[in-house]
Amino acid sequence: MLWWIELLAVMSSGVFGVLLARRKQLDFVGVFSVAFVVTFGGGTLRDVLLDRRPLFWIENDHYVKILFGLSLVASFIRRWPVGWEKWLHFPDALGLGLFSIAGASHALMAGTSPFIAALLGVITGTCGGVIGDIVCNEVPHLFRPTAPLYATCSFVGVWVFQLMVMAHVHSNVAIWSGVATTVVMRLIALRFDLRLPAIKPPEEREADERDRNVSD
Repeated sequence: MLWWIELLAVMSSGVFGVLLARRKQLDFVGVFSVAFVVTFGGGTLRDVLLDRRPLFWIENDHYVKILFGLSLVASFIRRWPVGWEKWLHFPDALGLGLFSIAGASHALMAGTSPFIAALLGVITGTCGGVIGDIVCNEVPHLFRPTAPLYATCSFVGVWVFQLMVMAHVHSNVAIWSGVATTVVMRLIALRFDLRLPAIKPPEEREADERDRNVSD
């Protein structure tokens, strides 16, 4: 099951990376490069931190071949349907959920504590997108105070998965429950613009205080 989860994660994140690169109007090399770092960046960092060799995409080289094929096909599509960018959220949310659970599973199998496994799950699910944004010359969505919940969805989903494992729920049920929790939370956060409160600089806090005083 973990093999299938990771394969689906590669495919969904690969689609997101390809679409992200196409939005920047990159050529094939650019599309493949962006899709590569988005898809494999988080898992590579996880494997390095766990001292896991070979890296997961080197051990499973068909992942790279699949991504290469997706990038090649996308590069030859000259005209994309109007409004296609709105569909970016779906492969992004699915890739987040799948990679988060896969990352936490690998960490648990390596003997880490549940909390460290949760952190490594979040790293696996989110860091590829961070690197992809940097490559595309954008401030990573993960660090934007105005961006809807992202890493939080991953963290909650991973804990749902781990708590169900601790409760001896069937592994398949635990895995898909964690994935579903992450995906649904992410889509709800996008729909209703849910985000963590940002720390405002002193001048903004003073301005808000003056506005409240005036309204009173």
